[in-house]
Amino acid sequence: MKIFITSILVLLNCFVFAQNSDTVVVSSVLIPPHSASKAAKFSAIVPGLGQVYNKQAWKVPIIYAGAGALIYSIAWNNNNYQKYLSAYKLDSDTSLSTNSEFSGLYSVDNLIVLKDFYRRNRDLSAIGLVLVYAANIVDAYVYGQFFNFDVSDDLSLHVQPFMIPSIQNVHTGAWTNTTGLTLQLKFK
Repeated sequence: MKIFITSILVLLNCFVFAQNSDTVVVSSVLIPPHSASKAAKFSAIVPGLGQVYNKQAWKVPIIYAGAGALIYSIAWNNNNYQKYLSAYKLDSDTSLSTNSEFSGLYSVDNLIVLKDFYRRNRDLSAIGLVLVYAANIVDAYVYGQFFNFDVSDDLSLHVQPFMIPSIQNVHTGAWTNTTGLTLQLKFK
């Protein structure tokens, strides 16, 4: 019985003094460290989740508004591209029985220009969507790096002019005053 109680106490003692290496002890409360790579992974999986992890949830509506506007732009431009593409195919064939809804309104050359215009805008909107997604991930990573950065009022930079009176020039032998700037950086 004594061996059993001793072994339980030894095991409990191991768990009490064991500390995980990825935690920080602050006033006997375990707080996991903030990870910038975890924030980037969260934003890669669900856009905006890394910003929530970084406690910057106000950015999430901006991300989704930008992505939503670009998705709408892709759909609208693709719809117009398909419409003018089919009109071009119908009007450019030599059969008189196949006419598009734009046959009297636009020439074949105008349909080519309109088709290319909407295709280009669709493609640029898709590139913009990829850039918003990438910016979301980069933003989460960068602000994850600066999560514990101190931006208190105790950081200050003082710039003051100074003048050193009467320095003798070694070449001319003349006494001159020297002026300059003093930069003083104050930490906590």
